[in-house]
Amino acid sequence: MKNTAKPESATLPLQDVQIQDTFWSSYMDLVHQVVIPYQWDALNDRIPDAEPSYAIHNFRIAAGVEQGSYGGLVFQDSDLAKWLEAVAYRLATHPDPALEEIADETIQFIIQAQQKDGYINTYFTVKEPDKRWTNLHDCHELYCAGHMMEAAVAYYEATGKRAFLHAMCRFADYIDTVFGPDEGKIHGYDGHQEIELALVKLYRVTGEQRYLRLSQYFIDARGQQPNFFIEEWEQRGRTSHWVPGEFKPDPQYNQSHLPVREQSTAVGHAVRAVYMYSAMADLARLTGDQALAEACRRLWNNVTKRQMYITGGIGSTRIGEAFSLDWNLPNERVYGETCASIGLIFFAHRMLQLEQKAEYADVLERALYNNVIGSMSEDGKHYFYVNPLEVWPDACAKDPELPHVKPVRQKWFGCSCCPPNVARILASLGTYIYTVNNDTIYTHLFVGNKAKVHMNGLDVLLKQETDSPWNGNIRITVTPERAAAFRLALRVPGWCKEQPTLRINGQAHTTLQVVDGYCLIDRPWQPGDVVEWVLAMEVQFIAAHPFMRANAGKVAIQRGPFVYALEEVDHAAPLASLSINPTQLLTARRDASLPGEPIVLEGILHQEASAHALSEDEPYHVFGTTSAPTLMPLRAVPYFMWGNRNPGEMAVWIRTNHNDY
Repeated sequence: MKNTAKPESATLPLQDVQIQDTFWSSYMDLVHQVVIPYQWDALNDRIPDAEPSYAIHNFRIAAGVEQGSYGGLVFQDSDLAKWLEAVAYRLATHPDPALEEIADETIQFIIQAQQKDGYINTYFTVKEPDKRWTNLHDCHELYCAGHMMEAAVAYYEATGKRAFLHAMCRFADYIDTVFGPDEGKIHGYDGHQEIELALVKLYRVTGEQRYLRLSQYFIDARGQQPNFFIEEWEQRGRTSHWVPGEFKPDPQYNQSHLPVREQSTAVGHAVRAVYMYSAMADLARLTGDQALAEACRRLWNNVTKRQMYITGGIGSTRIGEAFSLDWNLPNERVYGETCASIGLIFFAHRMLQLEQKAEYADVLERALYNNVIGSMSEDGKHYFYVNPLEVWPDACAKDPELPHVKPVRQKWFGCSCCPPNVARILASLGTYIYTVNNDTIYTHLFVGNKAKVHMNGLDVLLKQETDSPWNGNIRITVTPERAAAFRLALRVPGWCKEQPTLRINGQAHTTLQVVDGYCLIDRPWQPGDVVEWVLAMEVQFIAAHPFMRANAGKVAIQRGPFVYALEEVDHAAPLASLSINPTQLLTARRDASLPGEPIVLEGILHQEASAHALSEDEPYHVFGTTSAPTLMPLRAVPYFMWGNRNPGEMAVWIRTNHNDY
């Protein structure tokens, strides 16, 4: 298999970035020592009192080494694929022969399950072999294929082993005979986007143009026939895999209502949307398609400026796990699926490769430091599928509108798309720190690491040392193999409202050249040059746009990349009775009583006296007839840490008691 693709210069190979960071190294170790083994047990149905996965069970049956019937949801293969991808990323930076052996054995089951024509899907192999490609709207065949392709690419790049990659190329070759504009092929696409971005990765490592063209076909075809899924539904006799009776597909649900280049507003299932936008950005960069690039910009602006939570969550409604409408961002009914934030990170990362603007890295950082790591417990064994901004546990248990919101993380899910997705993005964190564009090295994230950059025939070693994310001191040692002139671009985060301090070899530079949110440093570099980049990290009270009705008269607290939350364990319930004066100065201090010694924020809250002074038999009272509010201490913790102590209420947005903020 000859690789004729042009070498990609935008991202650094994962092997070339070794994370050594006071914050993130513990996550890297947790992924290796706990998350990957725990999820392996879950995929093998060995977690007591957790919903079974059936993923390994299904592949063993499809491979002919075990008897039984198919278990789980129709897309169960994808959980295993994402786990293998996480394993591959970890092996790329930390070789582990025992883990690699487990992965090799698992891959062998997958290859044994592959049909003679190249097809791989345990549901349709084991349960409905005569129904291939008859329900693209519901059954995720190409979605599962895409995740397997991503895993195969990652495993090949990590280990150099080709068996898995070869199997996925066979699968892609077969799919290319089934789908496309030619007569006799299916003129359609999957109900859940994923194959599109996976084919781009397959193209990148093989240089096979057919894979790039097939990805383009799936993107270009979507929305050209808005009734494609309706016609497919009619041909099936108006049946659905999920819903009994006549359930007519809605083209908006999977973004097939318009050709993608005409779309301006994010609609439908949030994960599907951002996976598709990621592929669109990939194709815009690789093909120079300006109409596609402009559509990406429009959709980016709508998602991040109208439909994104302050924590980087997207998808506000549980109905369809979907976007709803601009500014509709309820806190207690939020969906904010973990996979959607991960997909948003994918989209942001690809937009950074398309054009270097700090706003993309700002959103990437926001989603990563809040929603994504907040979805996993400190022990690495429990997960949120939904990431709320306000929790009342009694309502979660009894309100029929809130069955999706959990006050505690779960061991596993019947639909466990999120946990292995978290594993793979954390294991691949090194790829998100830098990108290279011609003679410029862009630093997007401030994470301690050692990196090797190959740029225009020059090798440059970078050593980034930082006490970020708790404080804003960054030190980068730049060591080119020989003296050379090039540009280093340092991100000015959106949360940094003061001009950063820049020193090079101890000399202060007061005039900064900032373009699109990056400070550009052009100079002849000598081996061992030291750049110090100091970012002001002040506590900020954040107010929402007035159109965001759920947050009228409220503020959230932010410091650096972290959004903060109040928990009942630190305050008296109900949290809704608390208010804050946002003109006060909050104290930031390290708290040794919490894991990792995070910075907590302390100050003063007001609690309505009526919260506990009134009789429960007096639901209403005349305003002003109770005693004055009482003062109580504020103790806000980073949002990602909530739910790791005693279960209870949680709130991100707090009512204000000061009219002039």
